[in-house]
Amino acid sequence: MTRKSTERAQVALLPFAALALLSLIWGYNWVVMKVALTDCPPLLFAALRVWGSVLVLIPLMLWMKRPLAMPSARYIIPFGLLQTTGFIGLGMWALEYGGAGKIAILVYMMPIWLIVFAWPILGERLHGLQWPALALALLGLTAILQPWNFSGQWTGSLLALLSGILWAASALWQKRHAPPGLDLLNSTLWQAAFGGLGLTVIALWIDPLEVHWTPLFIGTLLYNVLPGTALAYFLWAYVLQELPSSIAGMGTLAVPLIGVVAAWLQLGEQPSDWEAIGIIGILIALALVSWQHLHPRHGDDILLPTGQE
Repeated sequence: MTRKSTERAQVALLPFAALALLSLIWGYNWVVMKVALTDCPPLLFAALRVWGSVLVLIPLMLWMKRPLAMPSARYIIPFGLLQTTGFIGLGMWALEYGGAGKIAILVYMMPIWLIVFAWPILGERLHGLQWPALALALLGLTAILQPWNFSGQWTGSLLALLSGILWAASALWQKRHAPPGLDLLNSTLWQAAFGGLGLTVIALWIDPLEVHWTPLFIGTLLYNVLPGTALAYFLWAYVLQELPSSIAGMGTLAVPLIGVVAAWLQLGEQPSDWEAIGIIGILIALALVSWQHLHPRHGDDILLPTGQE
C-alpha cells in the first residue's frame, strides 16, 4: 500500500473513530450521572449540567463561526421543554430510583416510540423490520418490568420510559416544525437554554438545594459539561457531516450497551436473568430499526436518535 493510499484510509476511518469515541462518552456518562447523585439531587444536577453546557457552547460556536441568533420562539421553546426539560430531566430523575444500565436501555427505547407515534401523527405506517422490532421491544420491556412480580419498584422504569417518550416527541416536533436550514449547534444552544430554564424552575420547586461540592461531584459535573456536551456535540456534528445518517444512527446503539456494561463493572449492577433477557430483546429491536435506515423509504430519516446522554 502506498503512502497516499494509507493516508486516505486513515482519513476515511476518522469519522468512525469519532463515532466510537462519542458512543463511549455518552455510554459511560450514565455511570457518571449515577455517581453524581451521591452529592446532588437529580433535577438540580440536570439543571447545572445544562447551564454549564450553555456556557461552553457559546464560545465553541463563536470559534466555529456558527450563528448565535435565536430561532423562532414558537419552535425552539417547545423543543427545549421536550428535549432538555423532559428528556434530560426525567432521565436523570429516573437514575435516583433505578440502576444506570437498566435506565439507559429504557431511555434509549426512543426510536421504538418514534415509529409508534409517527403512525398517527405523520401518517407513516409501520413497515418491514419495524414490526418485529416493535414486538421484540415490547417483549423486552415486559421482561424488564416483570409485571407478574410487581413489588412497587417501577418508579425509575416509568420515569425512564417517559424520558424516552418525550425524547421521541421532541424528534417529531423537530421533524414537523424545524425551520429550513436550521444550524444544529445553534438549535442545541437555544433549546438547552430554554430547557435549562424549565429544569431550574422544577428543581427549585422539587429538589432540596443541597449540593456537596466534593472533588468527585465537581469531576462528574465537568465530565457532563466538557466531554459529555461540548466535545460530544462537536463530534456529533462531524459524524453527521462525514457519514450517512443511517450509519451514525446505528453507531449510537453502542451507547446503552456501554451504559449497561459500565454500570455492571463499576457499580456492580448485574442484571437479573429477566432483565438480561429484556435488555437483549430491546437491543436487537433497536438494531433492526437502525438497520432499516440502510434501506430507507420516505420518512425513515426521522428514526435517527439525536443522542444526548
